Amino acid sequence: MNTTNASPQSQPSPRSESSPRSESSPRSESSPQSESSPQSESSLQSPASSAPSHLPQSREAPQREARLAEALSASNSSIRLKAALAAGSRADPGWLETLVERCAVEPDFFVRDMLSWALTRLPSEAVLPRLRKELGSECRQARSQALHTLSKIGDKSAWGWITRDMLRDSDDELARTAWRCAVALVPEGEKKALGEELASQLGRGDRDVQLSLSRALIGLGDAVDSALDRAAESPNPAKAAHARATESLRLDSELGFDAAIEEAKRTVALDAGGVWPDAVPAAEAEAKRPQGAAENAEGAAAEARRLQEGADC
Repeated sequence: MNTTNASPQSQPSPRSESSPRSESSPRSESSPQSESSPQSESSLQSPASSAPSHLPQSREAPQREARLAEALSASNSSIRLKAALAAGSRADPGWLETLVERCAVEPDFFVRDMLSWALTRLPSEAVLPRLRKELGSECRQARSQALHTLSKIGDKSAWGWITRDMLRDSDDELARTAWRCAVALVPEGEKKALGEELASQLGRGDRDVQLSLSRALIGLGDAVDSALDRAAESPNPAKAAHARATESLRLDSELGFDAAIEEAKRTVALDAGGVWPDAVPAAEAEAKRPQGAAENAEGAAAEARRLQEGADC
């Protein structure tokens, strides 16, 4: 893993793990076909099929690319999905720029994933340098989609493009994509170092963010043993609970994340004397309020019980 701030995701699963949809199949067959316009009929069977046969090849190529760009910009997401599918099926290297540019602005998740698949169908020697350029884009979606496509291509020569700044990005969605990409590209000898870096993010974010991080750590296998052990003893209760839940999931793949995290929270609370540690400062603050001594004690205890019950739910 490159620790500098250098810029840097085979077959489609047009639903990426960037949400837990990664195993699904393309939506193109289920998308409403009855709404297709004459434009879609001419440009989506194959963006090249309607070119007049008498045109010289040098003139046909720009026209095909223009029709593809038009179809990918259609207001109907079903048309855009079909266009991306057609582009991937044809796999014309001349369409690389059009596909990459559309990745940065496409609003529909399924279309974006199909665009990534179409890029994986092109020669990697052309695609990889273009994706590396996107990693330095000012556009958040361009960077995220480039990482996602790199993870789908799986060429480990791109490992050095994944920086520490990407793995620690303040944007949760970008960080999640970077975690998945890093795990897909990391060489065997770098897994332990990557595990240490990812473990530093334990306790971060909401449930979905924490689930993504747990999956990334689990994907590194035994290389994360020591990192998880240390994190499980962290004075930060959220980090300690997340580390323990991740270890439980590593040992039992059938255990659900929610059950694992709640059990880990109970364990951390018991280690802290039966109270979820976050409740202690709240109880102390309540005790300092200008009230009678009896009210102070009762209020502090009630607040501690309320927070503890929330942790146990």
